[in-house]
Amino acid sequence: MRARALTTGEIGDSLGCNVVGVRDLLITGILPIGEAEAFDLTFIANPKYRSLLPDCRAGAIIISPTDQTPPHIVRLETPVPYIVFRKSLGLLYPDLDRDFPEDSIDRASISSKAVIGVGGSIGAFVSIEAGARIGDRVTLCNGCYIGRNVEIGDDSIIGINAVLRHDVKVGRRVVVGDNSVIGFDGFGYSPEADGFHKIPQTGTVILEDDVEIGANCCIDRATIGSTRIGRGTKLDNLIQIAHGVHIGKNTVMAAQTGISGSTTIGDGVMIGGQVGMAGHIDIGDGMVIGAQAGVTKSVDIKGMVSGYPARPHIEGMRREASINKISDLIKRVKALEEAVKKVK
Repeated sequence: MRARALTTGEIGDSLGCNVVGVRDLLITGILPIGEAEAFDLTFIANPKYRSLLPDCRAGAIIISPTDQTPPHIVRLETPVPYIVFRKSLGLLYPDLDRDFPEDSIDRASISSKAVIGVGGSIGAFVSIEAGARIGDRVTLCNGCYIGRNVEIGDDSIIGINAVLRHDVKVGRRVVVGDNSVIGFDGFGYSPEADGFHKIPQTGTVILEDDVEIGANCCIDRATIGSTRIGRGTKLDNLIQIAHGVHIGKNTVMAAQTGISGSTTIGDGVMIGGQVGMAGHIDIGDGMVIGAQAGVTKSVDIKGMVSGYPARPHIEGMRREASINKISDLIKRVKALEEAVKKVK
């Protein structure tokens, strides 16, 4: 993707950085520290990449004032390099549009009983059912389905082939990724003498303001009430959220995680990839759940848990260290047994 060209002075002033070096160097792209060339901007925020600094060929770098760089690199100094890097992407790529569709209402199926706001875009083969209410400046990408009585707030983006089933409520500035399904039936069956009988799923899904859902995610509607994703929460790709789950504000969740039904997750929780959670448990505010953890019971320790079953991370590390010593312990026991036999 082509960046717009800006000088180092323009970039530094816009981002609130202290510019050390020439201010008129033209920057035409952003690349990683090991790939950047003379007219590229790069950044360093993780200490493990400091070893690449002596050989860095970038024209400019977003960097902490305490890190050293070769003399030819223009320094954009800031105490928060990663945050400034994020802002620089928006500055140099202002037209990043997530493949927004051209307006193709003539190839969309829109119920006469739907309400569509102004300033939005409707792609080809979009289907909007009766009772749907679409806010202003909403983007509906090609092939997405908006079910009966769905509500979508202003400035939201619904991705290619995404599905919002009936009665789902979506807040403002929400992003739903390609092929995600919001509001399909939860996995609820009653075991009876003649087999499993489906429990009607009469609830809904609520995505609050500023939620972002990745591609190929499934968020099930509640049996009764709602499955709710709190304001500002971000979900990666390939995530399953079961019926009746409530996730708090500003929580982040990495790919291939699965949350079982009626679990409650607090505010500001960080969940690694491939985490599995049992149903009907509570996760406290600010928790960190390590990748591939299996959380089988409620936890609220204001810290990190990992492993299976999930336990405080430091405890798990101690157990792992002990396990690694088992082979040596077995050898010692055998040697002691042989020594005892000789004494006898």
